[in-house]
Amino acid sequence: MLCIKHHSTDPYFNIATDEYIFKHIKEDCFMLWRNDNAIIVGKHQNTQAEINHDYVKERGIKVVRRLSGGGAVYHDLGNLNFSFTRTGENYEMIDFERYTRPIIAVLKELGVNAKFEGRNDLTIEGKKFSGNAEHVFKNKVLHHGTLLFSSEMTDVSGALKINPLKYKDRGVKSVPNRVTNISDHLPEKISLDEFTNKIMDYIIHNFEDARLYEFTDEDLAAIQKIRDEKYSTWEWNFGYSPDYNFKQGARTPGGTVEMNMNVTNGIIQKVKITGDFFHIRDIGPIEEALENTRHEEKMIRQKLSQFDLGEYFNKISEDDLVAIMF
Repeated sequence: MLCIKHHSTDPYFNIATDEYIFKHIKEDCFMLWRNDNAIIVGKHQNTQAEINHDYVKERGIKVVRRLSGGGAVYHDLGNLNFSFTRTGENYEMIDFERYTRPIIAVLKELGVNAKFEGRNDLTIEGKKFSGNAEHVFKNKVLHHGTLLFSSEMTDVSGALKINPLKYKDRGVKSVPNRVTNISDHLPEKISLDEFTNKIMDYIIHNFEDARLYEFTDEDLAAIQKIRDEKYSTWEWNFGYSPDYNFKQGARTPGGTVEMNMNVTNGIIQKVKITGDFFHIRDIGPIEEALENTRHEEKMIRQKLSQFDLGEYFNKISEDDLVAIMF
């Protein structure tokens, strides 16, 4: 087994790395890695329905869709991620408990009583510190999980907070849990780097043929290509979402405005703007202009900028309309 300490903190690059070790390295792998501030959504989720748009925009949080299913999770540099890839003809593919046992064992050595609970979580005193997901292709499995060590809990909750009434879709919904940091439960404080080293040491000493591996220049170039062509693209991170209907209203200086949209593959198909506002001209051309546009702020602003909105709405600005669309 190749054991990798991945040094990148770029979320796009790191999720691409997960795919690379899964699909392009024949040997089994174990990898430890961290992301700078990011929301990682499950493969089958509606991205827009999982994120707090304003919070993400204000803080420059990246949003990335991963290869595996499950719910959305928040990553920061206080969170450590681990990945396993395993191959075998008779291998039992989906087995969340198997891959989390090393984590439980390391924490036990550190004096922390962690448990596997539910379908895919690790908990301490009933609070979740690790969520896990898996993806199977042919005779190979990718298992990856989060380990909240010293994450900023305000961001963990704030970045994922969303109004459930906005979106109606068939995407997989994230389930909120009470969460905790591992560092809050350690009898003797250690750094995240020390914790990382303890996990890697455990894997190397307890898994047959486990050895450290450094990515080659060829590896890194291939990962960069996957990053650029897939994981950093709007088409994958947002456009891959299931179809959904969006509805939201707000009070503006010009009255109440409600936005209703049908969205397919991240593209707005139909828009209807209603409310008790006063319109000066027929707003039909604005609704039509927004159709066949990405449900993305930059593209929506480009379309709205084509109109002198003061000629259509009384005391309703571009910012007012954009805010209602997310």
